[in-house]
Amino acid sequence: MQAESEDMKGGSPAPEERKLKRRDSKFELQKDSIMERPNFSGEKKGKVGKSEKMWEIMGSYLGSDLHSIQRQIVNHVEYTLARTRFNFDNNGCYYATSLSMRDRLLESWNDTNQHMYKEDPKRVYYLSLEFLLGRMLQNALINCDLEDKYRVALKELGYKLEDVYEEEVDPGLGNGGLGRLAACFLDSLATLELPGWGYGIRYNYGIFKQEIHDGYQSEIPDYWLSRGNPWEIERNDILVPVHFYGRVEKYHENGVERSRWLGSETVMAQAYDTPIPGYNTFNTNNLRLWRACPSAEFDFSSFNSGDYFGAVKAKQKAESISSVLYPNDVSMEGKELRLKQEYFFCAATLNDVVRRFLKKRSHSWSNFAEKVAIQLNDTHPAIATIELLRILIDDHKLPFDQAMDVIRNTFAYTNHTVLPEALEKWDVALMQRLLPRHLELIYLVNHLLMESVRKVYGRDNFHMTSSLSFIEEGDTKKVRMANICLNICHKVNGVAALHTEILKKSLFKDYLDYFNKLDYQKYGNKIMNVTNGVTPRRWMVCTNPEMTNLINETLGHSEWIVDLSKIRDLEKFADDPNMQNKWAEVKKEKKKQLVIKLKKWTGIDISPDMLFDVLVKRIHEYKRQLMDILYVVHRYLWIKEMKPEDRGNVVPRAILFGGKAAPGYDNAKKIIKLVNAVGQTVNNDKDVDSLLKVVFMPNYSVSSAQVIIPAAEVSQQISTAGMEASGTSNMKFAMNGCLIIGTMDGANVEIAEEIGKENMFIFGGSVEDIGNYRRRVSLPLHP
Repeated sequence: MQAESEDMKGGSPAPEERKLKRRDSKFELQKDSIMERPNFSGEKKGKVGKSEKMWEIMGSYLGSDLHSIQRQIVNHVEYTLARTRFNFDNNGCYYATSLSMRDRLLESWNDTNQHMYKEDPKRVYYLSLEFLLGRMLQNALINCDLEDKYRVALKELGYKLEDVYEEEVDPGLGNGGLGRLAACFLDSLATLELPGWGYGIRYNYGIFKQEIHDGYQSEIPDYWLSRGNPWEIERNDILVPVHFYGRVEKYHENGVERSRWLGSETVMAQAYDTPIPGYNTFNTNNLRLWRACPSAEFDFSSFNSGDYFGAVKAKQKAESISSVLYPNDVSMEGKELRLKQEYFFCAATLNDVVRRFLKKRSHSWSNFAEKVAIQLNDTHPAIATIELLRILIDDHKLPFDQAMDVIRNTFAYTNHTVLPEALEKWDVALMQRLLPRHLELIYLVNHLLMESVRKVYGRDNFHMTSSLSFIEEGDTKKVRMANICLNICHKVNGVAALHTEILKKSLFKDYLDYFNKLDYQKYGNKIMNVTNGVTPRRWMVCTNPEMTNLINETLGHSEWIVDLSKIRDLEKFADDPNMQNKWAEVKKEKKKQLVIKLKKWTGIDISPDMLFDVLVKRIHEYKRQLMDILYVVHRYLWIKEMKPEDRGNVVPRAILFGGKAAPGYDNAKKIIKLVNAVGQTVNNDKDVDSLLKVVFMPNYSVSSAQVIIPAAEVSQQISTAGMEASGTSNMKFAMNGCLIIGTMDGANVEIAEEIGKENMFIFGGSVEDIGNYRRRVSLPLHP
């Protein structure tokens, strides 16, 4: 990032203007000397007025010397936490240390925002219902190259940095791969110095905390905010009204019929900002999360009349919107809350995006898409397309055709599933009640789509009109959110090459045919592939510092941390015995670390000399944890049947499972019970005690993954071919020197292309094989 700066030292009436430039390495700037901050005002000294003194005071960055770091930490101990040296434990140390690091991020965060406002680049906004961030302290210290200094500073204060890391609670903002992808995008956007913000919901409770009782999963509320969150900035100055229910009023203005939505319930969206630092850069982007608040905090008249519960009813109803990630939507009330959540954060976000866009007087609606790009992470934020259309037509009086042109060029959509039933659909009656104006606009855009479809295919092609329509007909009419995205967004991407091909040939086949016939030159590449990825900063540097140091030492540089293609240079050392020994030592060390954690998590003792065979991911039938545990039973019986003298030829293996089952998914919960039941038998059988262990690791999370993944030697990626959209744990395991046992599904296909099939253990049928089998078994036995 480049930014203008003025030298405020000395009394020269016309100080020389300087530029603060990004060096080859920002880390060269992390010296003990004082660094001056850029000034974006363009005003000369003597003309700044009341801000001159502020600039003088705020004109330099916080020092990076040990004394400055320690002074800042203890200041937070006393002045923020109100503690003393006598009641300052590891948890207090974590909060003080995190706040001191947040202070540093806020400096570059403010400078980044000022720089982006001044330069006015195109901005990307990433809308996601999930952001599975993981712990933030270590990531921030590493990205800013301050980990070693903080380690020494804390040691002199009497604390161990690794113990402080353990005090951090994983933010309860996500569930699985979708949320991790969003978090990795934020890290990469900041590292690449791209002007990007994430938008989501600040949930009070995460998905749930998993405990195992008598082998069964129990769901415990995950109140991750119980002790506060030192990384967020509560923005009391940013409150956005969000409306629900009500009616639509028609009126005429200059001969044009217009609509006015009169919502009968208003909820306030309050912003909470989290700085997202890039690696080796001043650039610090933002994650803005919305919390639902009542428009009126307290109904005093109800209280005075004796209706004490009614006095706080509106507050409780509003706050429920941002209470829980993925509320159970089996009931109609649950469905309504889910739709409320999605519209709530989309409406608040678009209000924020439009406000920021209109701050620049040079901006006009004709260049909105040149300055704003909005990426929808799955169908959860799909309603944002219709909300922006409403804002443009109803609030800013744009003609319909111009408004449609704006939104078509602004939005893009990432699909995360190949399962038709996983694509969101909302009852028309529910949307009519909750968002009446939006349903009107959905019907309007759908009418124009149907006219276009009939023009392309003829008026009697009921298959194509039914397939492409936003509305699914039936006893209960539903709004298909994926179809809205397919029609409106200018790009639609799958998350692995195989996944994208399945979308084109199956799930979105009719839409692709329509696009090609409508205008191939314009729409032929609308459905495209962008394979998921993971950040090496989190999954190698933070997760496996021992391996990171070995790679740096071997290659003689660390450029691979921002350009992973340079990791290929390791190939020339693959047959080097010295390198092999060091690599084995690193793996052994990570296994020892996991053994300690396993004892803490489960009480089970595992030898680090066993082969660690790992399957960790959301529990689902298509991910086939059931098949893996059946293999364990087979292996157990195989060992039991062996003669004692033959057992010496068996490689000792610890088979480790982890993952959560959705609360309403009974079959997934039964799989967890089966894993624990098999483990109970195997782990208590002295015949196989040294040869086989089975462990279910509870409450799988980002922080536990950072311990499990570096220790794994074999990773199970065994989903039924054609069912896994991409998968990202396969990449994380591979990054940490783990072999894959897997099917040719999701990103496994591309990993095999990169590293060679000979370096993976591939089994099972292909997508074509599975399709042929399904067609065959669906036929009658006798023709």
